Amino acid sequence: MDGLRQRLERLLEQRNVVTEALGALEARTGVDKRYLATGAATLLGLYLLFGYGASLLCNLIGFVYPAYASVKAIESPNKDDDTVWLTYWVVYGLFGLAEFFSDLLLSWFPFYYVGKCGFLLFCMAPGPWNGAHLLYHRVIRPLFLKHHEAVDSIVSDLSRRALDAAAGVTRDVLQTLARSRALVTPAAAAGSPPLPAEPTPRPP
Repeated sequence: MDGLRQRLERLLEQRNVVTEALGALEARTGVDKRYLATGAATLLGLYLLFGYGASLLCNLIGFVYPAYASVKAIESPNKDDDTVWLTYWVVYGLFGLAEFFSDLLLSWFPFYYVGKCGFLLFCMAPGPWNGAHLLYHRVIRPLFLKHHEAVDSIVSDLSRRALDAAAGVTRDVLQTLARSRALVTPAAAAGSPPLPAEPTPRPP
């Protein structure tokens, strides 16, 4: 319990949009920001359990702040934060792909959106216990290093086939248009009225 409290205090010492908002509320209300953060997390959990639009709220939590932080990372001269948020988006994309196939089943569980929101917050949490960092280095990176050559070969082969197919379709379309033009031009010339003869000039 003490370890969790220390982690919460270190998290609240970070400078970001959330901690600045909590600091402003603490200055206005006089309530310690630890209690404000705990109350906000409790209300969020209850809303995800019983509120309407829990899916939308959960997706906003997992997307809006990381997108804002990613833009700030791009604009900052430090490149370490770029790596942090690139890692988050890799994990977020793979999680969204897995969720696409399991959402119809898992969304019926009462604690699904609470667990999903907690997982996304875990993935974007600052510090050495960042979930995206842990998942990337323990699961995703070993799999990538083991299979990336085969995946690159498959992607290259598919790209080559797609380019060949597009070139073939373009060639067929151009040939069809050329044949159609060749058929239309003689018919138009045969159906057009003859040109009037030029008048013969009178002698002076």
